[in-house]
Amino acid sequence: MGQRLRRLAAFLGIISPTAYAYPALDISLAGKRQLHLVGSIHMGTRDMSPLPAQLVARLQQADALIVEADITDSSPFGHADQHLALEQRLSAAEFCQLQTLCQELGTDIATFSALPGWQIALMMQARQAQQLGLRAEYGIDYQLLQIAKTQQKPVIELEGAEEQLNLLEQLPEGGMVLLHDTLEHWHTNARLLQTMIGWWLDGEPGNTLENLPSTFSAELYDRLMHHRNRRWQQKLDALPPGHYVVAVGALHLYGEDNLPAMLQGR
Repeated sequence: MGQRLRRLAAFLGIISPTAYAYPALDISLAGKRQLHLVGSIHMGTRDMSPLPAQLVARLQQADALIVEADITDSSPFGHADQHLALEQRLSAAEFCQLQTLCQELGTDIATFSALPGWQIALMMQARQAQQLGLRAEYGIDYQLLQIAKTQQKPVIELEGAEEQLNLLEQLPEGGMVLLHDTLEHWHTNARLLQTMIGWWLDGEPGNTLENLPSTFSAELYDRLMHHRNRRWQQKLDALPPGHYVVAVGALHLYGEDNLPAMLQGR
């Protein structure tokens, strides 16, 4: 992945001479704005802590840390409207698959019965990650936020938890498309998680990006990746002069309509 990042940087005209031991690249914007873009994973393994010394040093030198949302704040996901029973919202095959997965994860499917599809999908994804040994306290953005608070470093949110919740609640049919995708790409998503963990543990991330599988339908990719990248690009373009560490989900840095390309106007 390090090789791919350097090729991407060269294509975008970014001067990024340093090969980092983690997924990151540097972007210079007009008006003396320097961005250190870090490909974050929201849950990680014990081996992913502490963060690389080079990254901690970059944060120490930065004027602020920029994240999607400050996840150290309380979660806004505690409420949800009532929905039809899952049996009425899933096909027979999907419901059977969900039952099997819940048994494998030690989860009572009854707890999902009337929740919106997007919330069930996120809960299932989190439990899949936990089964693979990932924990929220070892996530990259969580660790960066903890360090920033220790350093008394300003934290800037690109969205915030409330905006993320609004985005999910605006998905059609209660976000069932996200649950459909989660079930369809269940095993692919597990492989993708393991690949991204490897980016942080390898020390010299390899060139594996070309073979990354897709786990989003076109509709979801447009809503959760493309449109968010565009909003983030506009917020980053509005920053005052300074040096910033920007931690966003790793997949936002690559693929079609990625954030670095938007920042460079390509």
